[in-house]
Amino acid sequence: MPVVYQTHFPTLELFRRGKVRDVYDLGERLLMVATDRISAFDVVMAEPVPGKGEILTALSLFWFEQTKDIVPNHLISANVDDFPESCWPYAGDLRGRSMLVKKTKPLPIECVVRGYLAGSGWKEYRVNRTVCGISLPEGLIESSKLPEPVFTPATKAEEGHDENISFEQAAELCGVELAEKARRLSLELYTAAAAHAMSRGIILADTKFEFGVDDEGQLILIDEALTPDSSRYWLREFYNPGEPQYNFDKQILRDYLETLDWNKQYPPPPLPADILQKTYDKYREALERLTDSAIADA
Repeated sequence: MPVVYQTHFPTLELFRRGKVRDVYDLGERLLMVATDRISAFDVVMAEPVPGKGEILTALSLFWFEQTKDIVPNHLISANVDDFPESCWPYAGDLRGRSMLVKKTKPLPIECVVRGYLAGSGWKEYRVNRTVCGISLPEGLIESSKLPEPVFTPATKAEEGHDENISFEQAAELCGVELAEKARRLSLELYTAAAAHAMSRGIILADTKFEFGVDDEGQLILIDEALTPDSSRYWLREFYNPGEPQYNFDKQILRDYLETLDWNKQYPPPPLPADILQKTYDKYREALERLTDSAIADA
């Protein structure tokens, strides 16, 4: 599997280059390619994590299959042989890290579900005893399990950080009917995924989903699904409320960057090989624990 930091497909039309994914416009469909880029504090690092894009794709494909009875998704195929012939010259870079997907009109919000108190939710709770304006009981501590999962939407920021918003604000952006459907589906998806993860010894603390409206007017799941880039996964065996948890995301990278004299602005500092390897190992462990699938070394 080649390392792919940034794709260069001159005969395809680049639609969007995100922090991790390069997306190409194929007419009625899109080609999504998960690169090996990694970001922290909303800055894309200069070095890739070899094999990361392959893991993200494998996990998304697993969860799309697991959740398709809850909500349809945008996946058409992840088999390069099924892609249009215009993609075939790039098969080496595409295999294992790309998906042919439906075009949709994406909702202008991130659909976040929290089952535990962490991250920005924990910061807000310490001040107001709320998360995104939702009142929570007194006495919760960092990493506490919430009485029930909560839907806490956020804006989609083109630059900088996404911002948490209330459900009422989400309804203003999407319309009440779509916002209510997105909330219901997000909670159903989280509940099903959290149950599966728990059966594998992993806590799904929170996650974010993206939805789009297809050409039939149907709300479907798009982008990635339940990867370590979009979710907090903790090891149940070491779960201990009141402190940070054994995690399966890029916290190792964030912790390293916090030790540096870096202002969290571009350009990023160089990363040592061991930090990149440890980050990859976390992602790989998540894949193997959740899916029972092994993946070849990058």
